[in-house]
Amino acid sequence: MTDWERCKAFHGHECGGLTIGYKAALYAKDLLDIKFSEDEQLVCIAENDACGLDAIQVLLGCTVGKGNLLFHITGKQAFSFYNRLNGKSVRLVLRPKPEGMTKQQSFEYFQSLEPSKMFDVKQATIPLPERAQLFDSYACECCGETVGANWIRIQGGKKLCLDCINKYDRFNV
Repeated sequence: MTDWERCKAFHGHECGGLTIGYKAALYAKDLLDIKFSEDEQLVCIAENDACGLDAIQVLLGCTVGKGNLLFHITGKQAFSFYNRLNGKSVRLVLRPKPEGMTKQQSFEYFQSLEPSKMFDVKQATIPLPERAQLFDSYACECCGETVGANWIRIQGGKKLCLDCINKYDRFNV
């Protein structure tokens, strides 16, 4: 099975969005001298939550669960990649496609391009995040559900999860 077929199988179908992530992952591999990330050697900060992220997960091993796929949602087809092993980083920003294309034409257009023709290569501007941390867990004293310590709030002397606290906002009362 080819890399493209693996991405398509994971995503469920082929589309222009998957192609964008596929080509971004291939380009990042070349630019940063990276392979599949077994842990957090490689980090991707995505500026969208679109189809292309599935290809990045399959090809590069950047996943939410490992803590090396993070989001800085701007609505842009842009991805910052960081190689912790050699300190290199890059931000890939999709160049505009010709206007008036159908979905099928967009797919064919992106499939036909080399990654270097699809993306502007820029300097990564978001600082490399620290490695993922493990936190103690506590039971919310209202709902009883377990929650990580960094999301617990103390209210009325009780440890409460974010769903159970009474929100305080002086400006939106």
